[in-house]
Parts: sequence; C-alpha cells; structure tokens
Amino acid sequence: TAVVFAEAGIDCILLDGYVLTPLVPYAVKKLGAACGVMITASHNPKQDDGYKVYASDACQIRAPMDREIANEILNNLEPWTDYEKILSNRRKEFPDDPCLGLSQKAKTKEMLKEYYKSLEASGLKTGQAKISDGPNSIKPPSFAYTAMHGIGFPFAKQVFETFDLPPFLAVPEQKEADPTFPTVPFPNPEEKGALDLAKKFAADNNCDIVVANDPDADRLAVAEKDRSTGEWTVFHGDQIGTMLGLWIWEQIGSKSDKPVSMCVSTVSSKMLAEIARREGFLVEETLTGFKWIGSRSAALQAEGKRNLFGYEEAIGFACGDVIFDKDGVSAMAVLSELALYVYRERGMSLKDHMQSLYDKYGEFVSHNGYYFINDHSVVATIMDRLRCNGTYKMDVGPYEIESICDLGEPGYDSAKPDKKPTLPTSNSSPMMTLRFTNGCVIQLRPSGTEPKFKYYIEMKGQPGVPRDVVEKELKTMVGIVLDKLLEPEKNGLKKV
Repeated sequence: TAVVFAEAGIDCILLDGYVLTPLVPYAVKKLGAACGVMITASHNPKQDDGYKVYASDACQIRAPMDREIANEILNNLEPWTDYEKILSNRRKEFPDDPCLGLSQKAKTKEMLKEYYKSLEASGLKTGQAKISDGPNSIKPPSFAYTAMHGIGFPFAKQVFETFDLPPFLAVPEQKEADPTFPTVPFPNPEEKGALDLAKKFAADNNCDIVVANDPDADRLAVAEKDRSTGEWTVFHGDQIGTMLGLWIWEQIGSKSDKPVSMCVSTVSSKMLAEIARREGFLVEETLTGFKWIGSRSAALQAEGKRNLFGYEEAIGFACGDVIFDKDGVSAMAVLSELALYVYRERGMSLKDHMQSLYDKYGEFVSHNGYYFINDHSVVATIMDRLRCNGTYKMDVGPYEIESICDLGEPGYDSAKPDKKPTLPTSNSSPMMTLRFTNGCVIQLRPSGTEPKFKYYIEMKGQPGVPRDVVEKELKTMVGIVLDKLLEPEKNGLKKV
C-alpha cells in the first residue's frame, strides 16, 4: 500500500512495525491526513487479512464512499506499474526490514507518545491504583493479560504504566505476535474456549481478572474468577459496555459542562439507554458496526455535545473522545480502573457490581440466535408479510406492540411524527425492530452475506424482579412470537 501511494506521488507515512489498530485513526486525526489504511489479521481466520480504511474524519469509511472506492477498484484492475518488481528490489536492499525501508520510525514513536498522552489528558485516567483502601475494601484484583497471538502486549503494558496500574501477568504462550495462532482455532476472544488458556494461567498464578485483546488490539474481552468457588464469569459485550458507559458517565460525564452523549449499535442491549434516561445523558442508537458508531459519535461531538463512549455487543468499545473507533487498549485500562474501584470502595467483585446494576435498573435478559435459510427468496416473503402492505398489522399472540421501526426500503417508524426512521434504510439487509409494551424488544435482520435470518431479543425486567422470573417470561414469549412472525416451518427456516 505504501509503495502504491509513493508511486502515485502521494505523501504517505508508514507506521513502523506492528502497531495497534487504534493508532491509525489517531494518527489520521493528529496529522490531518486524507485517509488511513490498516492491514490487519484482526480476529479473522489465520489465512485472512483485513484491509481497513479510514476517511479524513478518522472514522471508518461508509456509504457512499465505500461504494465509490469499490467502483474505482473495479475500474483499475490493471496495475499502474510493476509493483512486484519494486518490492522485489526493496527486499534485496532491506532484507532484514519487514517495512522495506519505507517506514518512519521517529514519526511512529511520536504518534505512540502522543496517543498515550491524549489518553492521560482525556479524563479517563482516574488514579484508582494510588487511592488508599477504604473501610469496605477487599484485596485488590490482580490481572492476567492475553494478546491472543496478536500485537497487543507492548501497547497493553504501556497503557497500564500510563494509568499507573499494577503490572499484569501476560500469558507466555500467547504473548508474541504469531500469524498462525497456534493455541486457538479461531483468534476471537468471544469464541467459546478462546480464553481457556488465559483462565488456566490466571488461576495458576492467583490472578482474579483476565483481560484479553483480539490480535489487532481493538477489542476487549473480560473474565473474572470467583475467589470463593474458583468459577469463572466471562462477561459478554453488553455487560462490559454497560459497566464502562456508566463508569465514564460517573467519572467524566456527570461533571461535563456540555451535554453528554454516547452511541451504541442498535442490536446491543438497551440497558445503557435506560441508565442514561434515569441519570440524565443521551444514548443514541446506530446501525451495526463502528463505521456508524464512530461517525455518529463525531457528528454529535460537532453538534456541541461531548460524546464520551461508544460500543457494540461484539466487544468493541470506544472510551472517551480521543478517537471515535473501537480501542481495546484504552478500554482495558479503563475497565481495570473500574475493577480497582469496585473492589476497594464497594468491597465486591465485578460480577457482583454488575448484579447491583441489574438490581437498580432492572434485569436485561437477551435471547439471540438465527435460522438457516435454504431459499433466500423467503426473506422477501417474510418481510412483505410483516409489512402487510404498509399497515404493519401482525399477529403476536397475547402480546401488544408499542412501536415498529422498519429499516427496509422505503422505511417506516411508527414512533416518529412523519413515520420516517432516522437510521439509514437498506433493501439488501433490512432490519425490523418491534418494541412491546411489556419491555421486550425484538429485532429481525436477514443477513446480507450468509444464509441466515438473525434475531436479537431482549426483555427488560422491572427493578427488583428476579432474573429467573424475567427469563421465564422471555422464554415463553420467544416461543410464541417467533413462530407467529417468521412461520419457520412454512418458510423452511432451520433452527440452529
């Protein structure tokens, strides 16, 4: 990529060696660059690399720019010059340099230094490790870290030092970058079993909390060991997002002289929005993906708000307003400070802290899944039947629908005066959201890339109602409503 830019006469800064993905949007913003490119394995299978592109606003590209770039690629499939010959000559000239003499070491060090300085000055650092124990304190947690065979270790180590956090222990087998990912079949911290080695290492070394980055260090997974039973809790993305969002509101947002906003993907939990409603800040939903979360965060900031957090349930978190893209390194530091605070000031674990939030704001119980589709034409059949010629009259059994939002073309939102949705609409990947009077939200979305019809369902319980009661109500409702809405047997949908 750097060679292509150079041959086209475009100034390009190639960051030296492996860097954390969030450094690229940070550098775009800091340097006022026209765009940024990150080549990354991310959490993909080992044979697949990703090519991530940032626009001049330091947010990931979105429509119409993505389509315009794709069209330019198709119109220029013939290479403009013999790039392989240029690369071959550079490999001979710089045999020991993976960047082939093109990188700027000094600029890379400068950007990293500025990145950590920006985090420190953002208000995210609250100095929890230096505060004395209180009357309710329990022994502070110790941390184990895994880079999941990625590039995160040196950056995670530096961010712990920047936040004055106690050093973590790193899982030795997964500490160094290795594109073959030898200890995990799929290097995604969300995948079942991906944290097994880290949890064993933590238990063997008396660590309470595992923090994990994906290979390019832009996502964060968290697990905690119960000191009494030795059992592990692996927090899902919505739980981490809720804890981080509330913490950032309490530490920064509640003191802000500007209105505070946060952004979440529409398929994420509604719990942070409920907290925002009660505490006095704004949570706005976006389409799935950080290209939407980040760009809307930047827009809200430009409108005069202070956008302090963004997240998606797939363990992607943007803490503060340093960059509006997911950053597993800064999120890890913020989460670790939260853990130190909770253990010290509240005398409880993260698991118990999360339960205290459920007790205060209500249990939020989710039931997500998908059906396999044999014939993709049934998608249109299902969606057309739900729309019912624009009347949206649908049978949902004994339950009552409060509002309907349809992001298929041309779009519909019963909650808006003009009946038009605020989020972008799409024919290729429509989404329909049904809100029920009992607190349940059902979102239906046929996949645009896989033969799947996905559903995201969440039930909100009233504060004080036990989780098992909410779970029972949700289970009953799911069985009735999915059958009536999707007619799986009639439409040939196969349940996983």
